[in-house]
Amino acid sequence: MTYAFSPDRPFTEDFRAVGAELIERAVAALEDQPAGVHEAIHDARRNFKRLRSLYRLVASDAPALQKQENARIREMARNLSPVRDAAALVENASYLRAHASNEEQRSALDHVCAALAARRDRISEDETDIAGKIATTVANCQQALAALAHVSFDDGKRKTAGRLEKGWRRTLRRAARARVACETGTDAALFHELRKRTQDYRMHLALLRGAWPSAMQAKRADAKELVDVLGHLNDLADMTSLINEQPEIAGSSQNQAHLLSAVIHRQEELRREALQRAQAVFGDRPEDESRTVGLLWLEAGR
Repeated sequence: MTYAFSPDRPFTEDFRAVGAELIERAVAALEDQPAGVHEAIHDARRNFKRLRSLYRLVASDAPALQKQENARIREMARNLSPVRDAAALVENASYLRAHASNEEQRSALDHVCAALAARRDRISEDETDIAGKIATTVANCQQALAALAHVSFDDGKRKTAGRLEKGWRRTLRRAARARVACETGTDAALFHELRKRTQDYRMHLALLRGAWPSAMQAKRADAKELVDVLGHLNDLADMTSLINEQPEIAGSSQNQAHLLSAVIHRQEELRREALQRAQAVFGDRPEDESRTVGLLWLEAGR
C-alpha cells in the first residue's frame, strides 16, 4: 500500500484516498489477472481484508458506516472464496511437506499435494460462473467507492488524534483478548481470531507510519511474521477438516497416519512460535500504546 495518513492533510481526504486505493487495486487485479485467476482473487481478497481493517480503525467514530461497509466487503470476499480456498490448500500441503520430519511423511504429503491440486482444478473447472462472480464483485466495488465518496469526519487535529487513539486502543484490546484465549486453548478458531486482530494491527501500523516511521516499520515487520505463522496454523486446520470429511484425499490409512503425525507436530511448533511472537508484538498495555499514538500524531502535526 503506497498511501498512508498524514498529520498535514485532512483526515477525511486521506481516509477516502486510502480506501479508494485498496478498492481500485482489487478491481485491477480481478480485471487484469496478470498472474492468472487464482492469484487475482488472492490479491483482491487481500485488499478487501485491508479495507475492512481501515473501517475498523474508525468504528468508534462511525459505527454505522463500519458495520455497513464491513458487511459489504465480507460478502465480496466470500463471493470469490471457493476457488481461492482450494488453491490455498495446495500451497499449505506443499508448505507442510517442506517441514516433514521423515520420508514416510514426505511420501504421504506428495500424495496429498497431488490430490489437492486435482481437487483445485476440478473446482476451478466446475466454477462455470467465475467470470460472472468477478463481474459482480467489480460492480460491488464500484458501490463501495460511491459509499466512500460520502464519508466525512471532523478533521480537527485533536479530534483526529482522539479518533486514532480510540481506534488503536480498540484494536489492541481485541488482540489482547485473543492472545489470552490462545494461551489457554488450542482450538483453531482462537488462533484464527488472533490472526485477524494482528492483520488489523499491521494495517493500522502502515496507516500511521508517518507519526513515527522507524518504530512503526519495525512493529509492522514483527506483525507480518506473526500473521504468517498464524496463517499456516489456520490453513493446517482447514486441511485437516477437509481430509476428515474426504479421507480419500490422503489415500491409504497408513498415509493418513503419517499425514496426521506431520500436522500435529507442525501445529505444536506453530502454536508455540505464535504465542512467543504475539507476546513481542502485543507486549505493551493497550491504554499506554494508544495514548502514545495519539500524542505522536499531535506532535507530528505541529
